[in-house]
Amino acid sequence: MTKKVIIVGGVAGGATAAARLRRISEEVEIVLVERGEHISFANCGLPYYIGETIKDRNKLLVQTVKGMSERFNLDIRNLSEALSVDHQNKKVTIRNLKTGELYEESYDKLLLSPGARPIVPPIPGLNENRTLFTLRNIPDTDKIKNFVDSQNPKKAVVIGGGFIGIEMAENLVDRGIEVTIIEKGNQIMTPIDIEMASILHTHIKEKGVKLLLEIGVESFAGQGKKVILSDGTEIETDMTILSIGVRPENELAKGAGLELGDRGGIIVNEFLQTSNEDIYAVGDAVEVVDYISGTKAMIPLAGPANRQGRIAANNMMGQKDEYQGTLGTSIAKVFDLTVAATGNNEKTLKRLGVPYEVVHIHPSSHAGYYPGAAPIALKLMFDKDTGKIFGAQAVGADGVDKRIDVIATAIKGGLTVEDLTDLELSYAPPYSSAKDPVNMAGYVASNIIEGNLEMIQWHEVDEIVAGGGVLIDVREPMEREFGFIEGSINIPLNDLRCKLSQLPKDKPIYVSCQVGLRGYLATRILNNSGLKAINIDGGWKTYSSVFGSNINKNVDNTTNETGETFKNEIKTNAFVDVTGLTCPMPILKLKKGMESLESGQIIELHVTDRGALNDLPAWLRNAGHTLLKTEQAENVIKFWIKKK
Repeated sequence: MTKKVIIVGGVAGGATAAARLRRISEEVEIVLVERGEHISFANCGLPYYIGETIKDRNKLLVQTVKGMSERFNLDIRNLSEALSVDHQNKKVTIRNLKTGELYEESYDKLLLSPGARPIVPPIPGLNENRTLFTLRNIPDTDKIKNFVDSQNPKKAVVIGGGFIGIEMAENLVDRGIEVTIIEKGNQIMTPIDIEMASILHTHIKEKGVKLLLEIGVESFAGQGKKVILSDGTEIETDMTILSIGVRPENELAKGAGLELGDRGGIIVNEFLQTSNEDIYAVGDAVEVVDYISGTKAMIPLAGPANRQGRIAANNMMGQKDEYQGTLGTSIAKVFDLTVAATGNNEKTLKRLGVPYEVVHIHPSSHAGYYPGAAPIALKLMFDKDTGKIFGAQAVGADGVDKRIDVIATAIKGGLTVEDLTDLELSYAPPYSSAKDPVNMAGYVASNIIEGNLEMIQWHEVDEIVAGGGVLIDVREPMEREFGFIEGSINIPLNDLRCKLSQLPKDKPIYVSCQVGLRGYLATRILNNSGLKAINIDGGWKTYSSVFGSNINKNVDNTTNETGETFKNEIKTNAFVDVTGLTCPMPILKLKKGMESLESGQIIELHVTDRGALNDLPAWLRNAGHTLLKTEQAENVIKFWIKKK
């Protein structure tokens, strides 16, 4: 019978386990040992306190030592460090960091929840850097915020494009600081794939952040005032945030002789027991099972840590509760956009050699006719033979969270992509469409499984065209003025039936449109007419997110080109509202509005789908028109344009 439990580490896993243990039993003695001052705080809220979105520091403290001790009758020893574990005699050696006292504490069951610490590589000049910060806990947060408040830095460098790095970049920008992000990989936010991350790359740059990809930091100079890159470039900065990842705090486990994985994570079984049956481990320090593939993984997320803490507490008290693995569902705010993912991405599926299919769709967050509808880029990976859902990713200004959560729930429930079409999800115009984006992704995936649709991906297009493949663009001619795939032939969808005789019958015809829908309709016309047609998944919107446009873009897409300052409202001669509209309507309505103007007159344009008009400034420059001003209010982007 378990009479005494020692928990090493608080925050998500340890604090949750302590509270659960007490709810199970009033008799068990619970000792919580925490190296820091705070036992339970909101890790994920730390960047937003620095950025002053969260203004009250106390709101970051989920539980205080006094409050938790009294409510759950716990023996909490903060500012105390567990130094070693004698698993044979079931004792932990602890140092009181306030007094230096060393002592031993016995246990029946031991729970390790030490978390992870930021990776700090041996970069030359790092030890001399006086303005280098990492962010993991409350003291780190206080150091960064105090520096920003007191030193008023003008420039900052963020090294690493993961969750913390991007959130820190946004919050430093909110404090009026000029930010440069340095990422050694070819994209930020590695849980998503590159074509989805590319949407974020564009958005981050629009916010004035300098984003440097595929380059590393060689050294620091001038006590941190200069960051020297691997190509010799020098960047001046007033402060640097180092955010290149975390590694598990495994020293205690290693010293106790517990089994560790290849990446240093503590190995646990399905009951969260380590290689010693009386020692359990949870949180960022443990190696988990990837729920999709069954392989070992390190996935440091708060939700799984909380769940593991509860399960470990149950099992220490005699239950047999299994942890089923980590799905890796995650979400982040990136300025005005939200990015979320669940399950495996393409990189993981390729590495594991798993055959898969992909669909990209670009629906609106809710009914287009209701104000504020914003586009969502949604990606779904699945097994063509079984319909098993491998994972999903989404980027958008609104509605991203609930779509990824629905798909994450579908995965846990064992649903297939065909089942997604049958989900009866809540609908009213302010919240969704009658066919929710999750349903729509299911329909496209089902068409592939049923053989009604064959697609190629964005990264296959250029090679096919270079090899002599026939590619037709079924958008309207005006849309091509905003960019098109080189080598494509323009045949608008409504004209396609009249042009069938001009198309080859002896080889495949590849079809492109803006987002994939008109391309699908075109493939049905062509296939039903005896031709072989293959759609480009996600259309021009997905393709161009990575490769950009091929129109002249020598223009800053957010600046006032005239140099004038507009303190008052600009007097407009026409107003065009294309918010919530899907392709091709934004471009067609803009063209009609411009044609209605006389030379020198001004039109005000409201847009929610920035992707449809991503190259608007360059198009205006080519046409000789002038972009006077750009504003963003929530999901609506406003442009003021003067006709030439």
